[in-house]
Amino acid sequence: MDVKTGFFYLFSVVLMFSAFRVVTARNPVHAVLYLMLAFSQASAIWLLLGAEFLAITLVLVYLGAVMVLFLFVVMMLDINIDTLREGFWKHFPLAATLGTIVALEMAAVLMSGFRLSSVPKAVAAVAGAAPVSNAKALGILLYTEYLMPIQIAAAILLVAMVAAIALTLRQRKDSKAIDPSIQVRVRAADRLSVVKVAVTQAAPAPVAPEAAQENK
Repeated sequence: MDVKTGFFYLFSVVLMFSAFRVVTARNPVHAVLYLMLAFSQASAIWLLLGAEFLAITLVLVYLGAVMVLFLFVVMMLDINIDTLREGFWKHFPLAATLGTIVALEMAAVLMSGFRLSSVPKAVAAVAGAAPVSNAKALGILLYTEYLMPIQIAAAILLVAMVAAIALTLRQRKDSKAIDPSIQVRVRAADRLSVVKVAVTQAAPAPVAPEAAQENK
């Protein structure tokens, strides 16, 4: 067994253990941390298999953004673990059935093997000229054979982003937001008034003791 095979089995064992702990961990924060460990091990396996683009994407998108968001949300929520355990045995038969079906489907796919489809012409031309990396071949495929779907997806994402901003930035009566145009046109004379005060004032005249007693 060479070094690459040894690393593959090491990452696979850690991946299976962390995936099992994601399901069995009682603390939600620990479950999220185990899920991050599982993603990192899957990224390492993809690197060993030569899919460096998928590995880097998994690290940047899931570990760098999605899982950090999940971790913050879980830590901010006040989750009562006792209430989560109440319906465990009630839903266990359905969960076990679905898990068995998924396991059988994965076993069937692994036993039958993967069928390699025909390589697109753009990738085949570049690959025949010179050896290219996985990321470069994927980029050539996306921006030649699937250029129109990429443009449509980008337009849809742009519309969704603008719509999300428009929905969240509504004008509310109880909002204390200030119009930026008013802030730009403000002048110092409108906000600050200078009042002239005498530098020194005369001391009050002393009061005689007899007059002070009469006033009392």
